[in-house]
Amino acid sequence: MTTFRKVRVLLLALIDSIIVLSSVHFSFFLLDPSSVSGLGIATISILLLCAHHMLSGMFGMYKKKWRYASIEELVGIIYVVTLSVSLTILVLALLPGKMYGDELLVVWLFNILGVNGTRLGWRYYKSYGFSIFPVSRKMEVSERGIEKRTLIIGAGAAGRMLARQIKTSKYRRTLIVGFADDDKDLHHLNISGYPVLGGTDSIGEIVLKHKVNHIVIAMPSVQRERVRGIITKAKGVVYHVQTLPMIEDLALGNVSVNHVRDVQIEDLLGRDPVTLDIDSIDSEIRGKTVLVTGAGGSIGSEICRQLLRFTPAKLILLGHGENSIYSIRMELNGWGTATELIPVIANVQDRDRIFRVMATYSPSLVYHAAAHKHVPLMENNPKEAVKNNVIGTKNVAEAADNESVQTFVLVSTDKAVNPPNVMGATKRLAEMVIQMMSTKSSTKFVAVRFGNVLGSRGSVIPLFKQQIERGGPVTVTHPEMTRYFMTIPEASRLVLQAGTLANGGEIFVLDMGEPVRIVDLARNLIHLSGFTKEEIPIEFTGMRPGEKLFEELLAEDEVFEDPVFPKILVGKTVSFNREAVLAFIEQVPYLSPDEVKEQALTLANANSRVSLVAR
Repeated sequence: MTTFRKVRVLLLALIDSIIVLSSVHFSFFLLDPSSVSGLGIATISILLLCAHHMLSGMFGMYKKKWRYASIEELVGIIYVVTLSVSLTILVLALLPGKMYGDELLVVWLFNILGVNGTRLGWRYYKSYGFSIFPVSRKMEVSERGIEKRTLIIGAGAAGRMLARQIKTSKYRRTLIVGFADDDKDLHHLNISGYPVLGGTDSIGEIVLKHKVNHIVIAMPSVQRERVRGIITKAKGVVYHVQTLPMIEDLALGNVSVNHVRDVQIEDLLGRDPVTLDIDSIDSEIRGKTVLVTGAGGSIGSEICRQLLRFTPAKLILLGHGENSIYSIRMELNGWGTATELIPVIANVQDRDRIFRVMATYSPSLVYHAAAHKHVPLMENNPKEAVKNNVIGTKNVAEAADNESVQTFVLVSTDKAVNPPNVMGATKRLAEMVIQMMSTKSSTKFVAVRFGNVLGSRGSVIPLFKQQIERGGPVTVTHPEMTRYFMTIPEASRLVLQAGTLANGGEIFVLDMGEPVRIVDLARNLIHLSGFTKEEIPIEFTGMRPGEKLFEELLAEDEVFEDPVFPKILVGKTVSFNREAVLAFIEQVPYLSPDEVKEQALTLANANSRVSLVAR
């Protein structure tokens, strides 16, 4: 315990002692003045003091942050006072002499008023100082040096906590003008000292009338689709729009102004995040040795971050680029984890090196995220795409089989469905490789297929941001081009969950909701950056070689209605020419780039239908 905390506890104990002793003496003075200096009052004082401090310690009353005291803390004080008086009565009943029942009843009342009064008084002082009219005082102070006139959308628990935090924080230049909430029963009422000005459909009117220049959306438990609509309305009338984190980040009630963040492009996806089966993932990973290939990449590094939540014994960070592996290792080391972090520099195309690494560490689980994924680049470098994405996957998979790894999870893509480009074809062939392995190995081989990952290397978001920073234009290939999108954490969590669902040979697919038009994504990002479409124009450049107008996760007639896990579907390839795939892999060194491209596309699109199955 720090010196400050020791002094704080001693000060609270001293204040409570004064209140308890004063209550005892005052009650005796009122009801029995002749016994104020007698043995009875001394006995009761000692018993009450001991019981009060013991119970306060047990209930954690001296550890509370009374500046943020709520009904729960005040009820806790009532419990402590009631139990301490009850214990005193019980002890007095065992001793000879008078019971002093009336006096103790008055003591109980004065203790509750005194102890609760000091806590509430401290909270009032920290919030309003010595002001007699706190709300008007706050308004006057704020109006003089105001920088933000803030509207909080959502008058629920999160909104009220946020209002209290802003009111008591150092950010004195923020004035809360009120709340907006769709609960009509709250309209024209005051909550936490601020008016509920209307519903979300009247945001524009509220902004104009009250000169709002800052909106905070405090609706952490509301469905993403609804939040997306509110964000769109808010950004239409105010540039500076922020939001609170999701409800799981607020579960402990520790809301502060520091948790408020700017609205991000991910907030406009309008899809609720996938809920994980934490227990099954924990039992699968905790205490095991786990290897992640491509650990320095955007997906691989996030998989590593998610894995550390479940405390594996060892985490092997395998990658080809030394800088990226160094960076992720340094980041994870800063977490103070008990997991042993082992960086390994290796190329998945180096078969001997991969087999040695697998034999050295004998992992229980392998997450294979190493891949070339840039569509236009791979279109011009088909042999390198096959060597890394197909042969590299075969090397890692066979090394895992050789060491009897428990589960092998391949990170795949929706571009593997009916692929018109080299990158998608190589990922489809990689899926075929692990499905072939699953038929002859004790290792459970599975693939996880998802759409575009926001913010990953090579995705459109970093490109759009760079173009906006340069003043535009933002380039989009086609006005009708659509893609499925998800966030990096969502993609990584799906990979972990797939490992727990694996029987072997499956392709897991996330139900990603509706696809998003790339041009709409560009417009939203321009708007979030504070510009208009006139200031940052959008320019259509035409589709690139190998690019599809829209992506497919699975064909419509291949979708099984019931997912095996919320928002997760599972499928198996019906059939493909295994001999032809293996022969192609053997022939790659001797083929020209054009021949590699042609054969990869032919094999990937032949008999590659995937049908979903129920468990």
